[in-house]
Amino acid sequence: MKNPAHSLLDRDNLNLVLDNLKQGVIAHTPERIITVFNKEAETITGYSKEEALGKDCHQVFAAPFCGSKCSFCNETPDFFSDTKEYPVTFVTRQGNTRQLEMTVSAVIDNQGDFKGVIASFRDLTDVINLSLKAKSLSSFNGIIGKDRSMQEIFQQIRDVALYNYPVYVSGETGTGKERVANAIHDISAYGNGAFVPVNCGAIPEGIVESELFGHVKGAFTGAVKERKGRFELAHQGTLFLDEVTELPLKIQVKLLRFLQEGTFEKVGGEKKVSVDVRIISAANKSLKDAVRAGRFREDLYYRLNVIPIHLPPLRERKNDIPLLATHFLKQAEQENDTAMPSLAGEALNLLLDYDWPGNVRELKNVIQFSVVRCRGTQILPSDLPPEITRGSGMPVSSSLPPDFPLDQESVKGKLDAASVKAALTKTGGNKSKAARVLGVGRATLYRFLTHNTEAREFSQRF
Repeated sequence: MKNPAHSLLDRDNLNLVLDNLKQGVIAHTPERIITVFNKEAETITGYSKEEALGKDCHQVFAAPFCGSKCSFCNETPDFFSDTKEYPVTFVTRQGNTRQLEMTVSAVIDNQGDFKGVIASFRDLTDVINLSLKAKSLSSFNGIIGKDRSMQEIFQQIRDVALYNYPVYVSGETGTGKERVANAIHDISAYGNGAFVPVNCGAIPEGIVESELFGHVKGAFTGAVKERKGRFELAHQGTLFLDEVTELPLKIQVKLLRFLQEGTFEKVGGEKKVSVDVRIISAANKSLKDAVRAGRFREDLYYRLNVIPIHLPPLRERKNDIPLLATHFLKQAEQENDTAMPSLAGEALNLLLDYDWPGNVRELKNVIQFSVVRCRGTQILPSDLPPEITRGSGMPVSSSLPPDFPLDQESVKGKLDAASVKAALTKTGGNKSKAARVLGVGRATLYRFLTHNTEAREFSQRF
């Protein structure tokens, strides 16, 4: 028989180990009852062990600790076997908003039965703030980019997330407007609620009102029961109205009234419905042009365009192409659980020369196409889609080593900020010509600019 004193000693030792970890650790049963809550969890969340242990985690934190990503919000919990990793925005007991990196794993006993979950988390708030201040982030809540324009957008996202003002995101197709909206949602006070995207141009005009605001039973033929619309589904979360310029004028009136009063009526209903929703809208067409053409109400334009964020097209931030290509290759590797080919320098040169009318979304498609087509260990120009290579003459020279992506040290060995700035000055900012002056390939120069802040900021003056 096991000595009870030994069991107590084991438990005390375990608690001692957990309390000395530099990560917060929480474990709970399938019924959400918290069984482990270490010292770092107390520090990060502001809640004490006495407030947490033995209680339902949703009751302790007044909302799902994992926000909209919680696996235990439904009546039937989402049991899982794989480890989940994701960012979380959390409001501490003192009311401070913190950005956490969460890792959640299932707890399985020796018989293979599911016994709960264990979550570890780190507070990245200060690290993110410092990186934004230094303009050195290469990604932010799933958005990839080191170009100065993207660093400014990262800062805008952080700034607007603190306030419940309507945000309007503009940019060409494929620039990542929904991803920006999702990032704002994730780090805002509404991050614990649902993110509800709506493509306003994809809903038939006859059912737009019902889709957005819901309807009561008997409101029209086929309305056999009351139905919630997207506004109600987004209560205490974010409603993302993509292609908002496509909304019919009648619906624009109702949307304007909601923005003014915070209430609406369902189709066929008379009762006012009140919801707490953050509104983020977007379009790839000019909202001002739609107003001038009489297709969009001017008063609604001013209500939606309180905080404008404009996403640059990929052709204006080509420094980010190597970074994005590497990201999409790693993503493909994770999704397919198999090693991916690397990108040959000649192929990267073609990507850098292309204008990207479909922007980041098109680049992702090109990488996926090339991965499928590639038969070797490197993606070659012949593996790229025809629209990338058309009219290029299929260049074969490149100063990139075959194991792209280049590491930072090998780039530094070829170039320095002073010589790059001199070459850019001589060529009037033309990077292709500057690369020839320096005796390196275009991709090498772009890679250097990605890593060297001084040279990158100098190149953006032209």
